[in-house]
Amino acid sequence: MERKERLQKIIAGSGICSRRKAEELILAGKVFVNGNKITELGIKASENDIIEIDSKVLKLASKKIYILLNKPIGYVTTASDEKGRATALDLVQGEIEERLFPVGRLDINTSGALILTNDGDFTNKITHPKNKIEKTYEVTLNREIAENEIKKLENGVIIAVEGEQFKTSPCSITPINGKKLHLMIHEGKNRQIRKMFESIGLKVIELRRIKIGSILLGNLPIGRFRHLAKSEINSFKSMKHF
Repeated sequence: MERKERLQKIIAGSGICSRRKAEELILAGKVFVNGNKITELGIKASENDIIEIDSKVLKLASKKIYILLNKPIGYVTTASDEKGRATALDLVQGEIEERLFPVGRLDINTSGALILTNDGDFTNKITHPKNKIEKTYEVTLNREIAENEIKKLENGVIIAVEGEQFKTSPCSITPINGKKLHLMIHEGKNRQIRKMFESIGLKVIELRRIKIGSILLGNLPIGRFRHLAKSEINSFKSMKHF
């Protein structure tokens, strides 16, 4: 008996997009199963069905790839860039044949841990706000931070995100030495960390992500990658389905 799964999960599993994006494609009427347009969620299909998106037959990823990249400054984290800038995916070209996608983003001036995969459902589990995956950053500031400033940030501050006021969720800060500290946060708004420090009169000089969930960047050389261990992959896959 063939196994049937929700259509959005199959699409995400192909690696072309996250499950949320797959749901958007279905609701927009861009997905067909065996020639029939699907416009509602909850429909199930199997890998034997012919699934089309924008008139292109979906090719399921034959092999799931999960890697951790130490992204250098100067690379964007989109699959392609209209401005012709170097992307994080350029760093794995020639070594990984499968088409990969970044899990979340790091801005062009931020370095460090970035997961790349062709498993859309895995991507969704890490990036979905409900799961509150903690990420740890090493932050270098223009001056030493005061204790009262740390408490302000940890309690949440008001920043502007896409033209609207937004209060950040509580975070955790651990001073390292001088102008350097570690910040743990589960949110990931555009330039959020830099804006948080700007809100209290500090400037981020250098920003590096050193941990995603339980996955440590460690001593992985800048610009290089490694495959995730099975235990690291399972730490996310075992999360409750939603």
